[in-house]
Order: sequence, then C-alpha cells, then structure tokens
Amino acid sequence: MQTPFIRFRRLRRNSVIRDMVQETRLTSDGLIQPFFIRPGEGIRNPISSMPGQFQYSIDTLIKEVAKMYDAGLKSVILYGLPQHKDAVGSDAMSEDGFICRAIRRLKEQLPELYVISDVCFCEYSDHGHCGVLTADGVQNDATLENLQKQVLVQARSGVDMVAPSGMMDGMVRAIRAALDKGGFPELPIMSYAAKYSSSFYGPFRDAAESAPQHGDRKAYQMNPANSNEALREVEQDILEGADIVMVKPALAYLDILRRIKDEFRMPTAAYQVSGEYAMIKAAAANGWLNEQAVAYETLLSIKRAGADIIISYYAADFAAQL
Repeated sequence: MQTPFIRFRRLRRNSVIRDMVQETRLTSDGLIQPFFIRPGEGIRNPISSMPGQFQYSIDTLIKEVAKMYDAGLKSVILYGLPQHKDAVGSDAMSEDGFICRAIRRLKEQLPELYVISDVCFCEYSDHGHCGVLTADGVQNDATLENLQKQVLVQARSGVDMVAPSGMMDGMVRAIRAALDKGGFPELPIMSYAAKYSSSFYGPFRDAAESAPQHGDRKAYQMNPANSNEALREVEQDILEGADIVMVKPALAYLDILRRIKDEFRMPTAAYQVSGEYAMIKAAAANGWLNEQAVAYETLLSIKRAGADIIISYYAADFAAQL
C-alpha cells in the first residue's frame, strides 16, 4: 500500500489554522519588567546603552508602572540605586533604606501589583561586588548573614517575592531560614540559580551603576562553558527551598534552560538580559531587522525552551499587546 503524501502546509494555509495548532504561546502572566530606581523626584533618566529604558525616581516609577499595570503588566522586579554606598551595602539592610521605601510606596499606590526585589549588594556597595569584600575576595558566609538582614527588611516593607542573585553558596538556605524565623514562611524565593559570568551584562551595569571597581565576578558567577554544573547549582537551590529557579542570561543558554526544565520540572524563569535587549535595539536602529518581530521571536524561543517566567525589558510592551 502506498504511503499517504503528508502535506505539512495544510496546517499553515492561513492565520486561523496556524493559530489553532500553535504549540507555544506567550502570555502576559509570565512576563516581568525590570525597573531601575534612584533617589530624587521627577527623575526619568534615559539609559544610553538601553534605548527605551530609564532610571526612575519613586514618583515617576509609580506613574509609569500604573500605566503599564492598566495595560496588562502584573509584575515588576526592582533594582535600587541608593544615594549612599559603602563597603557592605548597608542601605540595603535598613528598613529606612532606599529600596524599602520604594517597595512601600509602590505597594501603597498599587497594592495588586506583584513586586519582586533583587537581593544582592552590587548596587549598594562602593566596590560593586555582590557581597562582603576583603583582600581574599568576596566572603561567602559573611555575605549570607547580610543577605538575611536584607530580605527581612524587604519582607517587612511588603515585597511579594525575593530574588537572590549573588550566587553565594547556601544563599537560598540562609534566606529561607531567615524568612521562616522572621514570620514570613509564605514569602517565595526566586533564585538566580544558574547565573553565568556573562559578557551580556554590560548595559545593566550602566543602568544599575554596579560595575565592579576592580576585578570581576568570575569567582562566584558560573563559567559559560559549564552545563552539568548548572544542574548541580539548581538542584542545590531546590533542596534549600527555592520556589522558582532562574537561568541568566537566556538566549545564549537555552540549552541550559531546557536541561533544567526537563530534569527538575520546577517553575523556571529566564532573564533576557540587557545585552540581549541592546543588540536588538541597535540592529533595529540601523534598519537591519524588524524590532518587534525579532523581540517576539526571541521571547517565544525562551518560552519554547522551557521558561514559565521571562524577565525582559520588552515585558511591558508585550504584556500590553498580549
């Protein structure tokens, strides 16, 4: 008997049938928009290396987020740029610190908005590293104690989720213990579990004013050449109590994202980082590609690779469209 002639194009003939059989879909529910906030009033400073993104003061942040919330954006992640920086990032551990004030104001004005805080010290320290720094480098265990202080003041300020990003060993366990003991057992942790030492972070360091003053972060962020190590990092964070695990960056690490999703079946996030965003913007500005089409295609690829949640500088735009 002759084999039937299979015509895949039958299901591609028009937009109705193509939409009907589409396997992967973006939804606004899974998108998170990052925001950079700094002290002052009426501030909306353009970030030159990230066209279309800004540093906001709290008052302008509230106005911007309110518009985005009405258009479909439901979640944000905050990066604070305090006025005062010191060797240990003390502003991040104070209930009167800048990020805590921002969280309180945002939740007062937009109580239904889901607010996530980045938990790290690079933005708050005068040296730009992610923890307590000595001549021997970043001290892991001393940093864990400070991370516990940081998450507790953010929890008391009303944050909905904490997202530790410093890649300290044992950070999820320390944070979970502090939150549970401090009366916040229901507060979830989204861990930057597989965060690579990547060249794609350049524009972010401009935006967050967090570039290391000397050295680099290769002693605590992951080697881009390693894949199995990512699974070990993620497994450890899950065992320590992470509710969501994250891969950062996204596009150059889709293979890692897929392995993690297949292995652990955990809620999984991916961060489409500043360099990925900036490359699309630069190419579009030169007329080399269609920005919206390429941005959508990249987000779709991240979703297809296994991400339940995508942090992206395009999140607000696409949340409104979706």
